[in-house]
Amino acid sequence: MFVHTVYFWLNNPGSDDDRQALRAGLETLKGITHFEALYIGKPADTRRPVIDHSYDWSLTYVFRDQAAHDAYQEDPIHLKFVETCARYWSKVQVYDAVE
Repeated sequence: MFVHTVYFWLNNPGSDDDRQALRAGLETLKGITHFEALYIGKPADTRRPVIDHSYDWSLTYVFRDQAAHDAYQEDPIHLKFVETCARYWSKVQVYDAVE
């Protein structure tokens, strides 16, 4: 199993239009077939010192293996998402984990 988690910080966090545009872009990634599961989320309303809730959107993929992850990285839907939506984020942080 290969888990790929991405956190996005908006350029304009006060802009509901930008927030919704990035969410819509994230939704397009559901058209990719290389993953076993996909979760799109925003920070939960949990407040403890160990929780970073500074991001605006998160994306978590579960892939069968690294080969599936690598195929996703080159998928035209993913590449189009980056091209279309990169203007909305100021920062992206990725965490990959394997079992």
